[in-house]
Amino acid sequence: MAEQVASVGPAELATLKHLALEGALDARTTVTCAALAARLDASNQTASRRLQRLEDADLIDREIVGDGQRITITEAGERALRREYELLRRVFERDSAVTLTGVVTSGMGEGRHYISLSGYKRQFIDRLGYEPFPGTLNVDLDDASVEARARMDALDPVRIDGWEDDERTYGPAFCWPATVEHDGQRYEEAHVVAPERTHHGADQLELIAPDKLREELALEDDTEVTVHVGE
Repeated sequence: MAEQVASVGPAELATLKHLALEGALDARTTVTCAALAARLDASNQTASRRLQRLEDADLIDREIVGDGQRITITEAGERALRREYELLRRVFERDSAVTLTGVVTSGMGEGRHYISLSGYKRQFIDRLGYEPFPGTLNVDLDDASVEARARMDALDPVRIDGWEDDERTYGPAFCWPATVEHDGQRYEEAHVVAPERTHHGADQLELIAPDKLREELALEDDTEVTVHVGE
């Protein structure tokens, strides 16, 4: 997500692109600071600092060896590159929406609890313009949509700040406007919600809305839905 990329700047991302072009996305690739500096039109010290910052941000793994440094781009580094790719894709294709498909599934009931907490509820009302129904619609994405979900990183989310009460601290979340479609019906006031720390993987979506989406769209477990994120 965006916070994973925020710790590095454009210069480090440019370095990450060069490493990817050298093959570091697919396998450990040996580079030297001198060769990297030449490609970046920078000094050896500058190249070394950029590699250190990428490593500190967990965007690369590296090992110092006799003939240079063996570097692999991490999953977080790949996500950072995909975000840059999706930003350029938006520029040239002028299509900001991301369309995902999957099937409705029953969640574990945690969504109802967290959405009902006052620290989140106030922000949903202020920033989304409604009080969510106490519960989330859970969608298991198909394989193509799991890959396409990375495009959401190029969309600007609504940030829900973390907060704390007398008992514990609650982390931030991010919301993207979404339209849910099933059997010719469309619900246009929903949001995809993604906590910063979550048990869900990239193959699942959680959606909130002012109404109970299962009732509004006559949804049951295993019903196929289409979610247009960014609409």
